[in-house]
Amino acid sequence: MDKKTLKTFNDMKLHPMMRMAGALVCSAIFLSGCESIPAPTEQLATSKAAVDNALSAGGNELAPLQLKSAVDKMEAAERAMGDKNYVLARQFAEEAHIDAKLAEAMARTNKAQKAAEALQESSRVLRQEIDRQIQ
Repeated sequence: MDKKTLKTFNDMKLHPMMRMAGALVCSAIFLSGCESIPAPTEQLATSKAAVDNALSAGGNELAPLQLKSAVDKMEAAERAMGDKNYVLARQFAEEAHIDAKLAEAMARTNKAQKAAEALQESSRVLRQEIDRQIQ
């Protein structure tokens, strides 16, 4: 562009309504960027269900540390939701979900292991009884 065109462009005065429209467009873009992170309500619900499943699997007795961690992180996620810090809420909810799944798996594994040990003991007693009857 030549100097005369630049001078004409710089000297143009915008109508006040055009300035207002420009400010509104910029504000709308800024605000839409702030609201682009949705609230992780679904993640919180699935994490809460995972904590409940861990509790019903016996996590309180068989995996207390993992369950406590899940519950603490779930509470932190709920606090972050209240503060509208959705990124942090999602992070805590995901961590709570993982900890709850671990607590549930540990509880179920522990129960299965105890059941297997009881079955082995029953088999041992039965073998002894059979051996005694044979002699």
